[in-house]
Amino acid sequence: MSNFQKFLVVVFLLFVLNLISLFCSLLKIIEEDDLLCFMKKEEVDSLLTLFEGAEETGKIKRSTFKNWVVNAYLERKSLAHSLNDTKTAIEELNKLVSVIVAVLAIIVWLLMMGFLTTQILILISSQLLLVAFMFGNTAKTVFEAIIFVFVMHPFDVGDRCVIDGIQMTVEEMNILTTVFLRYDNEKIFYPNSSLATKPISNFYRSPEMSDSVEFSVDVFTSIESIGGLKSRIKGYLESKPQHWLPAHSVVVKEIEDVNKMKLALYVNHTINFQNYADKNSRRSELVLELKKILEDIGIKYHLLPQEVHLSYVAASAAYSTLPPPPLR
Repeated sequence: MSNFQKFLVVVFLLFVLNLISLFCSLLKIIEEDDLLCFMKKEEVDSLLTLFEGAEETGKIKRSTFKNWVVNAYLERKSLAHSLNDTKTAIEELNKLVSVIVAVLAIIVWLLMMGFLTTQILILISSQLLLVAFMFGNTAKTVFEAIIFVFVMHPFDVGDRCVIDGIQMTVEEMNILTTVFLRYDNEKIFYPNSSLATKPISNFYRSPEMSDSVEFSVDVFTSIESIGGLKSRIKGYLESKPQHWLPAHSVVVKEIEDVNKMKLALYVNHTINFQNYADKNSRRSELVLELKKILEDIGIKYHLLPQEVHLSYVAASAAYSTLPPPPLR
């Protein structure tokens, strides 16, 4: 589906859901029966999958509906910026190509009219060689930037990317440069010719992404307790199908210092990490639930006994070093 088609789908869904919200403004939820007044059964089933928890209950909460509308607006805003930047880049490329075509047309016209003699052509060729020597690197940079923007095109405006180990959001795209917004709202300008040689990680174009939580338990933790831990984690993930995919694993990585086992929980989100705040919120809930499970089962971690050396100074020796009291 193209970006324009996605835009039309978002606009249509917003229109339909706004109509529904007018009829259900007095309710705190939108039920499946309300949707059936405006849409077919197949369309309602597809629509409920877009809202968190609605597919299981058949009801859309007002808070869930609000979050979806906000996310749809942000998607539409990013799409509008992307289309605008693409249009601007195409206009700049059109001006550049128009100038080149005009120069070539003038040269061809002069040749056809016989105004250009061999001596003049040699003079013009020598001047062109000089210009190519002076601006050859610039022309190479412009060509690489055009290939990067229109052929490679690894991101759009609004995509969250990782470049040189820094996580940034694409703010603006031009032919020669791309503007990124870092996590602290600092704008960073990258030449497109330089970006063409760098590995770029794009969260928005990635599928559902995985995550991990590492923790340590006492080495004397029983196998039954670890089995109970795995069972509780599986139950929690299955109770949150809108947040987590069922596939997961609890791995015992190693035993350290003969007193603790290092474990790792690997899980799969139902989203990619384009919305990093949502990802952090889900991970935080998972860590808190893991802490609660460890407390309920009684799995703990104890430090090894530490050897402490104390030294005492005899009191008599301390008093013997004091000067005698003055006579009265």
